[in-house]
Amino acid sequence: MLFQSQFFILVFLPASLLAYYLVAASAPRRQWVLIAASLFFYGWWDVRFIPLLLGQIGATWVLALLAARTNRRAFLIVGICVNLISLGTFKYLDFALKSLAAVTATTLPHANIILPIGISFFSFQLISYLVDRLRDDAPIYPFRQFAVFVMLFPHLIAGPIVRHNELIPQFAEDPRRPGLWQRVSIGLMLFTLGFAKKVLLGDMLAGTVNTVFANAGTRPLDFGEAWTGALGFSFQLFLDFSAYTEMAIGMALLFGLLLPENFRRPYLARDLSDFWRRWHISLSRFMRDYLYIPLGGSRAGRVRYVLAAMITMGLCGLWHGAGWTYVVWGLWHGAGLVVCRAWKSVTRPMPGVLAWAITMLFVLAGWVLFRASDIGTALSILGSLGGLHGFAGRLQEIPLLIIAAAVSVLVPSAHEIKGGILRPQPRLATIAAIVALICIFRVGKEELVPFIYFQF
Repeated sequence: MLFQSQFFILVFLPASLLAYYLVAASAPRRQWVLIAASLFFYGWWDVRFIPLLLGQIGATWVLALLAARTNRRAFLIVGICVNLISLGTFKYLDFALKSLAAVTATTLPHANIILPIGISFFSFQLISYLVDRLRDDAPIYPFRQFAVFVMLFPHLIAGPIVRHNELIPQFAEDPRRPGLWQRVSIGLMLFTLGFAKKVLLGDMLAGTVNTVFANAGTRPLDFGEAWTGALGFSFQLFLDFSAYTEMAIGMALLFGLLLPENFRRPYLARDLSDFWRRWHISLSRFMRDYLYIPLGGSRAGRVRYVLAAMITMGLCGLWHGAGWTYVVWGLWHGAGLVVCRAWKSVTRPMPGVLAWAITMLFVLAGWVLFRASDIGTALSILGSLGGLHGFAGRLQEIPLLIIAAAVSVLVPSAHEIKGGILRPQPRLATIAAIVALICIFRVGKEELVPFIYFQF
């Protein structure tokens, strides 16, 4: 079920909120409502994967409980392996078979396994909990609360990646507590903002971007086409993914819950490390705390730092998708972070505008790798961006690109808005209501475009 569908907005979400507030006085009943709503939401796409979701949640909780009762940490390690095996099987088995066949020049059968939606996200949440248990940094929660933490439908499909201590303590708070109407108004505002970014900008860019990258697979692009595709996808990806995050955070606020920040205007970053502090923040924190620092981070010497950065970003790329373009994209960013750190250690900072321009060009080149169907196509597009195939052609969809750029860098993030940049006002509410109606009518006329991270 897509957040921007009329059924979700006009039926599912109001019904879930009504049921939730009818039992608001009872924390257990509120949690059961959220479990039922989340299972309905997840099963809408393919009910066959509900047992997988419940199975990973149940196995993780049982193994954590066994580890606590027997004082054997091996159960926690088994739990981590179970979640990694599930993620690896569904997401990477076909990729591994295809890569092995290419290396060995043999023909191997494909598993043709359907990728369950959200498995990358809920698997990471379960793994983070088990690692925190290994570190004696997480309690054993009642199963009902633990299940809601993992499957809460606003963040279930595409994040943010939430940690247990960020969400579970909130389940005890009465959603009718002081500040209810402020939370509701800000939640609706954030949902509408994300809705508009997705439908009125991200989806409009999608057609042009898809055409350009499809053409790149058959012929070299001209200069104008290449820049149209690269800029268009850079804005489309941010608008699409940040839209999902804003809708998720807004919905959670309607239920009296606060999800963590995931974006903070990343296209204003002046260096690559700053970009990763602003882009997909919940994933950056996960990779830092559960991979980069355990590998040695920046405090175990230069060699360990380089290895930690490259391994972390390489695996970050692989997490994004089962393809070599994603791995190369991750290594590209790993190398960029190493160079960025080395530059800071040996010379003065660059002028702000120059640092920003270089950072954005680096990120844009990475997005070409991220979006292209294969390495050869990505290199061809990058060559076109640099004029290797001539300077013919012109930039397309200029007004749309300008609007997308302005929204990407000027519109505050969800947590900036929640923190008080925008105050609820009747005039603002009226504008938001009109925008929401326009979007609702629009999605009723056209085929819905899934979020880029929908089946991920």
